[in-house]
Amino acid sequence: MIAVREAWIAGLFGRAHWGRNLVSGVIVGIVALPLAMAFAIASGVKPEQGIYTAIIGGVLVSLLGGSRLQIAGPTGAFIVILAGVTAKYGVDGLQVATMMAGVILFLLGVTRLGAIIKFIPDPVIVGFTAGIGVIIWVGQWKDFFGIPNIIGEHFHEKLLYLVQALPNLHVATTLLAVGSLALIIAAPKLPGLKRVPGPLVAMVFATAVQSVFHFDGVATIGSSFGGIPQGLPELSLPDITLPRVIELIGPAFAIAMLGAIESLLSAVVADGMTGTKHDSNQELIGQGVANFVVPLFGGFAATGAIARTATNIRNGATGPMAGITHALTLLLIILFLAPLASNIPLCALAAVLFVVAYNMSEVKHFIRMVQRAPLADVAILLVTFSLTVFSDLVIAVNIGVILAMLQFMRRMASSVEVQQVVEEELETELRVNGQTRLPPGVLVYTIEGPLFFGAAETFERVLAQTHTDPRMLVIRLKRVPFMDITGLQTLEEVIQQLHKRRIVVKLCEANRKVLSKLDRAGVLQTIGTEHYHDDFAAALAANEASYAPRQH
Repeated sequence: MIAVREAWIAGLFGRAHWGRNLVSGVIVGIVALPLAMAFAIASGVKPEQGIYTAIIGGVLVSLLGGSRLQIAGPTGAFIVILAGVTAKYGVDGLQVATMMAGVILFLLGVTRLGAIIKFIPDPVIVGFTAGIGVIIWVGQWKDFFGIPNIIGEHFHEKLLYLVQALPNLHVATTLLAVGSLALIIAAPKLPGLKRVPGPLVAMVFATAVQSVFHFDGVATIGSSFGGIPQGLPELSLPDITLPRVIELIGPAFAIAMLGAIESLLSAVVADGMTGTKHDSNQELIGQGVANFVVPLFGGFAATGAIARTATNIRNGATGPMAGITHALTLLLIILFLAPLASNIPLCALAAVLFVVAYNMSEVKHFIRMVQRAPLADVAILLVTFSLTVFSDLVIAVNIGVILAMLQFMRRMASSVEVQQVVEEELETELRVNGQTRLPPGVLVYTIEGPLFFGAAETFERVLAQTHTDPRMLVIRLKRVPFMDITGLQTLEEVIQQLHKRRIVVKLCEANRKVLSKLDRAGVLQTIGTEHYHDDFAAALAANEASYAPRQH
């Protein structure tokens, strides 16, 4: 409860902050209503389950999370994964997977691995979020245009079917959807509606029109789901068995990773807007508890929602009170206004998701990255995007991260330099040592950069191919921040090869961590501890007796 404790210490629960937090919470609750229902329907569950998720998840994350301004609930990023899990394992399977994801998130937070999530490269994040946006957009054509059930398992099959079915769209549904979409876009620019959330304006408009004219063939929440029940469901435990748990490990891990990424990105956005600093590990703990508890009340996966969190901040929120108020607002709506939801057209919610998909895809940022980023990053971006759309989100993220890691290692390896130092460069250091030039038969090499497995081949090639056989070779390690076991083994092998050529090898200037690794790996024993020196001057001050190399 770090965020709550810090907010309490900062006096954010004082009366001076009540007004702005209550107002902001009510506004965000109203904004969350159509989104929660839309995300639930798109995920393959009932609309009220999205509201349950926003209520329970919103309260728990506000109380237990690591960001005082985070607003949690169902989000668009989850739709692709959750819809697939629901289709394959049913709603019960989705809830079990969500609870398992909650445990994973909790463990990530407890073991303080929250910071690791931040290292996922931007091309991977932009690639899979843009891919998700495209999938959501195409997935909503059915409700937006009033097209019958989609045929096809893969994205390209569904897209082809939808394109072929477009001439048979339902006119009334399409007109309501287009009108709703226009209102969502235009509402913030219309006098008197600037403070009213666009999705709410569109939902009220479409519901009012349908309530008056009762267009035949227009799908509504009432006709598709039987309306929304008033109140929260009773506490119930999904059917959890060992075979099911094993079967759902993959989906649960995907939900947890995506939830962690989105919640921490949302927390970073909040920090940037307010100058606060979130606790990554506590945020994951809060998200974990929320995702474990929400399914017990009929909900599904929840995470930090970037758009709602930003709306919360823009409307003056200063602490967790706003997040709690947002949840209470949704609770009051479902308790007293649920019967009015029966006439909400699904096409209006599809229009809301059209806008969500566009915002998620970050088209301008995507295009700018393609135009300006290095070629390797563009390739990672496009591969991740393509795999997200045409294959699988989990596969896309895994391959994107692996490609990014390989690219990073290639860049790191190319940045490592192993080069001979000429006398002119050592002039000052030699003068301090009372010398004007290097002793005869001495060569000095310096390594700049981490000596890890990616750079081992470069190191071995350069040192093993000295053009002349000196009597002594001094290797300066001052600019080596770390070594891994491959680098250590390569160093030892090169030293042994040089010893066979009767060349004495001296090491010097390693930092404490590198020196410890040299000792533990046996490299110091290979050269002889007397041939390691803390400074370069001591290495040069060796007497002639030290020129007898060790025999192996």
